[in-house]
Amino acid sequence: MKMPVALVWLLAFTNLLIRGESNNALCKENFKLDPRPHSVSILEFGAAGDGKTLNTLAFQNAIFYLKSFADKGGAQLYVPPGKWLTGSFNLTSHLTLFLEKGATILASPDPSHWEIVSPLPSYGRGVELPGKRYRSLINGDNLLDVVITGDNGTFDGQGAAWWEWLETGTLNYSRPHIIEFVSSKHILISNVTFLNAPSINIHPVYCSQVHIRKVLIETSIDSPYVLGVVPDSSNNVCIEDSTINVGHDAVSLKSGWDQYGINYGRPTTAIHIRNLSLKSPTGAGISFGSEMSGGISDVTVELLSIHSSHVGVAFRTTRGRGGYIQNITISDVVLAGVDTAIVADGHTGSHPDDKYDRDALPIVSNIVMRNFTGEDIGLAGNFSGIGESPFTSICLTDIHLQSSESWVCSNVSGYSDDVSPEPCSELMSSPSSSCFDGGSIYSGDTATQLYSW
Repeated sequence: MKMPVALVWLLAFTNLLIRGESNNALCKENFKLDPRPHSVSILEFGAAGDGKTLNTLAFQNAIFYLKSFADKGGAQLYVPPGKWLTGSFNLTSHLTLFLEKGATILASPDPSHWEIVSPLPSYGRGVELPGKRYRSLINGDNLLDVVITGDNGTFDGQGAAWWEWLETGTLNYSRPHIIEFVSSKHILISNVTFLNAPSINIHPVYCSQVHIRKVLIETSIDSPYVLGVVPDSSNNVCIEDSTINVGHDAVSLKSGWDQYGINYGRPTTAIHIRNLSLKSPTGAGISFGSEMSGGISDVTVELLSIHSSHVGVAFRTTRGRGGYIQNITISDVVLAGVDTAIVADGHTGSHPDDKYDRDALPIVSNIVMRNFTGEDIGLAGNFSGIGESPFTSICLTDIHLQSSESWVCSNVSGYSDDVSPEPCSELMSSPSSSCFDGGSIYSGDTATQLYSW
């Protein structure tokens, strides 16, 4: 059966990445896409889009078949309109998964349809429960050149049952995600919708050269600890032109948990995030940490609209984390209906076990935030560093917030200019030159920083 072929990165895109241009060039590039030379439909493997038939085996068999085209230019798996119920399955390299308009990949609500796997080494255990975890719905491990796209097709995680099991304490393992790529390169996710994730929607971990654009991610307001996009111990990631409305953090940068993240030693770095609409009633529009033991650095964030959220921008860590959050530039942020505009908290987050090093103090430094506006804001900002490791070079400029409460500060130092309400004295204690340090250019186009690949 001949089906329309999906679109995939042009070879020039891959060459751009390999040449070592900045991740900001990745976000700015206007991509021309080429078709895969081979395409099959999930219908050819006995799948039924009735929302009731379990299609896990059909997806597994289709991926196994398409694996044979990896050295022939790759292949596409086409999913036509319908509701395609499935448990978790793995992708393969040089593959496009294309969801037609009206196609929904529907996650099975039966935990027996989700494989049980080992925890990630940078976490040491399941995030929510000790031990193993449920494998994600769509998985990629050590893959190269994978595209997940479509004509606004949908992934529905049917997360309500998982949310209830979490809140009632009846989970056996940590909840699954919708998409997780591990140790993979050249990943594109675009033009698809994500609904009702059990936990995280998109989780690239130990990955590089990941591009996420034009996605819609939504869950109900009561979804507990459901996150949108989580770049985790990954580098050269672009997230752009998307809408993310979830129960907890909409975008969250992470890099491992306490001694496990320190020992694994892979940072999240060279990240460009731009042009997003974000909503997080119980979390933050964008957050850094609290699991950041491998380090987070060289991040450019621009053009955010954050509304109806608990926190706008959050930096979270705690004693025992080690690692660092540094060289971060965030600009052109519009906030509305946010309880606290900016939070930097050195006393947030639990520990995986009692083996962490209490003397592993995190470093938070060289954070530039500029051109923020906000209305209907509760608290302008809360900066609470660690006594033995204060947050330093926190630089605020051109920030105007209509807030009912001003700033709260302790164990922090920085510089501010043209900020209202007037910030704490601690944020006017450093010379302005400190705001030029680090990996980001303070003035002008925030997307002009360069990275070493």
